[in-house]
Amino acid sequence: MAEREGAGLVRVRCPNPACREEIDLPPARLGRNEPCPACGQVITVVPVALRERAEAERSRGATSALARSTMPVAVVLDSIRSLWNVGSIFRSADAAGAEEVWLTGYTGRPPRPEISKTALGAEEVVPWREAATAAGAAAELRAMGYSILALERNDRSVELARAEVAFPCALVVGNEVAGLGEDVLEVADAVCHIPMHGLKGSLNVAVAAGVALYELRRKAERVGLAEPGG
Repeated sequence: MAEREGAGLVRVRCPNPACREEIDLPPARLGRNEPCPACGQVITVVPVALRERAEAERSRGATSALARSTMPVAVVLDSIRSLWNVGSIFRSADAAGAEEVWLTGYTGRPPRPEISKTALGAEEVVPWREAATAAGAAAELRAMGYSILALERNDRSVELARAEVAFPCALVVGNEVAGLGEDVLEVADAVCHIPMHGLKGSLNVAVAAGVALYELRRKAERVGLAEPGG
């Protein structure tokens, strides 16, 4: 399954827990989405060394991701039932440059094949932590100096694009059906929503998280807290 080792080749590993095949690829293929030659799952080609360094950083509780252009934003997932949504949020967190992801409540934790299916390896390079509840994670993050931004539409919410955001901030996204609990909304510094122009009142949680993260990236770039994208 693996190409022969040689000069200039980089070793990569399939993130699928049921596979974990290691192959050697030319550097030009790094960052591309390609099928694993062993299991067929489409993955993002990331060097094994980078994955292992990220795992070591995560085990030490580090909050910065390696070899990524990060912004001072953490993402808190409050009891996200769908593992595919969890994986998709990991991928958006990596793409937008979030520092880390907090997995709370019954949100699924890596390694899971369903998470890997949509994360494409992002769950192995974006640092993540666990907390029993989203409110507990919010309390920890506030003690670390983060403002708490709840993504929810209610009577006090404002459009995210128009909101004043204090960095560093923690974006809290909630359950696909129930949304965020009152315990989280009560401790949030701001409650924001994404405007809806169709018949439906909300977006899929993974889509909403991606939209919100890129809006936060734009705000962070505007105040010099993130590098502008190309």
